[in-house]
Amino acid sequence: MLIRDARVWPPDAHLASEATLAGLPRADVRLTAGMIAECGPGLRPEPGEAVMDAAGGTLLPGLHDHHVHLRALAAAAASVPAGPPLTRSGAELGARLRAADADLPPGAWLRAVGYHESVAGPLDRQVLDRLLPHRPVRVQHRTGALWMVNSLAAGRLGLDRCELSGVERDEDGRPTGRLWRMDRWLATRLPSAGGAGGAGGAGAGLGAVSGKACSLGITGFTDATPGATGGDLEFLAGAPLAQRLYCMAPPEAGSPPGTLRIGPVKVMLDDTTLPPLAELAGLIRGVHAAGRPAAVHCVTRVQLIVTLAALDLAGRLRGDRIEHGAVIGADSLPELHGLTVVTQPHFAADRAEQYAADVPPGDLPDLWRLRSLTDAGIAVAAGSDAPFGNEDPWHVMRAATRRPPQRAREAVAPARALALFLGEAAAPGTLRTVAPGCPADLALLRAGPLEMLDSLASDLVAATFIGGELAYARG
Repeated sequence: MLIRDARVWPPDAHLASEATLAGLPRADVRLTAGMIAECGPGLRPEPGEAVMDAAGGTLLPGLHDHHVHLRALAAAAASVPAGPPLTRSGAELGARLRAADADLPPGAWLRAVGYHESVAGPLDRQVLDRLLPHRPVRVQHRTGALWMVNSLAAGRLGLDRCELSGVERDEDGRPTGRLWRMDRWLATRLPSAGGAGGAGGAGAGLGAVSGKACSLGITGFTDATPGATGGDLEFLAGAPLAQRLYCMAPPEAGSPPGTLRIGPVKVMLDDTTLPPLAELAGLIRGVHAAGRPAAVHCVTRVQLIVTLAALDLAGRLRGDRIEHGAVIGADSLPELHGLTVVTQPHFAADRAEQYAADVPPGDLPDLWRLRSLTDAGIAVAAGSDAPFGNEDPWHVMRAATRRPPQRAREAVAPARALALFLGEAAAPGTLRTVAPGCPADLALLRAGPLEMLDSLASDLVAATFIGGELAYARG
């Protein structure tokens, strides 16, 4: 393939002036054997070579989503939306559950996702019984940490006999129907068929996830699902995904199959079960001893403080990451040097209403930092956290440039927002480039640099190449 007359995006574009970007020279780019072979003006087509006219459009390195949950994203497409913005009241939730119920065969499970307490308060088996008692129902909280089931589902799961600590119980010892961090346990006890009743229909749905991602210019994913097994990796390696895959997995998951690459080890933290400092440091030390960096889930101030202290004890390894970094105090900024913060700037806008009601006032000034991180010289990248966040990276970029008024100082320039998705999979703070010898993972936009930056709109993606192959072309 020869791409002609493109404005090639430079790796230092986030540091360049508008005049420099407006004047990017036009060049031709030749793709051969999955790589960029040549890049320069006036390249002539070789015999049998396909030619695509970029017409002065911008040619970017393909976008990489640095934090996504692929199987959950595939399953979400076949699930009932249980939270904002589509569902905002108990009446709306009940109506959605009943509508989905009418479309399912008798006895099938009903799966709902994205719930937040602003809809109908805390959910438990009794509340769900009032909404839909005659079908097994499970509802996932927006954070992904909690599943809530009705009594029929609790019976089928055998919660009365389950002694795992994630099963919440009332003062009489009876399960409330609220299950904390029990995704993997649930997966072993649920039907595997697709649709709103199955365990997810993830296999069939991943092809659709991949196709949509190609239309958004996404050429790679980092799957951040905790506790991945060897079987999980084999499933993803065999799934109909065009994108390059980089997966977090513990050392015991084994060697990656096929072209899938293994990334950091995900370390999950919850305030209620926070391990002692020495224990967390020992865990990180063991991860490093296996030659792997750690990616620590930090969504509260205390989680970040404990993680930084544990890293001081364990030592740091190139590639160590902070996932989310939802609350970062100013006094923690110097300690983040040498780490990469993989953040979700769209949450500051998408969840502004809930944050105003739920987040302690003392945390609001430190919520979802971005500009202050980059100004401090800290490596930052972005992930969608889909399905728990919007899967469109262009939506994330726009949110990064248009922060809510009370957090306007954390907004970044459009080119810097774009750079959040241009990092290497293994080193998200290191930006990829369009140059000979680089993988031919590219996104071609039907707009020049300034128009593209002005809108950061996904419908500007004209074509996506993965390994030199045309994965998407706008009709």
